[in-house]
Amino acid sequence: MRRSLLFVIVVFLSFKGLAQELPFVKEPVFQAGEVLKYKLKYGFITAAEGQIRVQESDLKFDGKPTYKLLVDGATSGTFDIFYKIRDHYDSFIDKDNLKPYFYQENIREGGYRRQDKARFQQEEKKVVATQGTFKTPNTQTFDLVSAYYFARSLDISKMKSGDFVKLNYFLGDEISQLEIQFVGREVVKTKLGKIKCLKFSPSIKPGRVFRKDSKLYLWITDDGNRVPVKAQVEIIVGSVTMEIKSADRLKYPLAIVQ
Repeated sequence: MRRSLLFVIVVFLSFKGLAQELPFVKEPVFQAGEVLKYKLKYGFITAAEGQIRVQESDLKFDGKPTYKLLVDGATSGTFDIFYKIRDHYDSFIDKDNLKPYFYQENIREGGYRRQDKARFQQEEKKVVATQGTFKTPNTQTFDLVSAYYFARSLDISKMKSGDFVKLNYFLGDEISQLEIQFVGREVVKTKLGKIKCLKFSPSIKPGRVFRKDSKLYLWITDDGNRVPVKAQVEIIVGSVTMEIKSADRLKYPLAIVQ
C-alpha cells in the first residue's frame, strides 16, 4: 500500500512527458481557495477519501510567488480498521508557469512512516531529493500533485479522439512518465448533477496495484475548470472507482446539464 493511495488518487488526475515543453492556457484554470473532495470506492464500499486544496503562499522560490497545493488521503470505514492510512502531501508551484519548486510528503500507512522532500531545479534539469539528485529530461518535470494542476491547465483545444498528451513526473527515486489518450465526450451523472465531460484513458503500469490488462478511464468537466469528476480502473483484485463529493471555490461555472 506504500505510495499506492496517492498514486491511485492522483494517477486519475495526471498526464506523460515529451522532450519539448507542453503548452498550457494563458492563466491557471484554478484559483486560491479551491477545495475538491473525492471518495474512492472498492466495489460498493468506500475505501478512502481525499481532499485537494489550493492556497496562497507566503513563500517565494527564486524570487517568484507561489501557490501551495495540499493533498490529504485517508482510509475510511472497514478499511480504516484493518489498514489505517493518513497521508499528506504539499507542493509549491510557480504562479505563472505552474512548475513545482518544492515538494514534501508525510506518509503514515499502518506501522510505516516516511517523510520525503524534493527541490526542483528546472533550468538545471535536476531534482534534489531525500534519496539523492536526479537528472530530468527537460525543464518541465513535476511531482504528482503539481502534475495534476498543470494537466488541468493544458491547452487541449485541438485534441481529437485518439490523440495523446504526455508529462514527466518525479516520484520516490525516479523520473517516470504518464500518457493519456483522449477518448471523446460524455455526460456523467455525479453528486453535483449531470455534467458534460471529456473522457480520457491514461496509461498505467502493471504491478502491485494494477493488472497488465487493466483499463483506466477518467472523466473531466468539459468547461473552464477541467475538474476530474469520476474515474474507474481494474486492480489486481476487483475494481476502484473515484467519485467527486464536492467542489468549492471553482473559478468557472460547472458544465451542468439541465
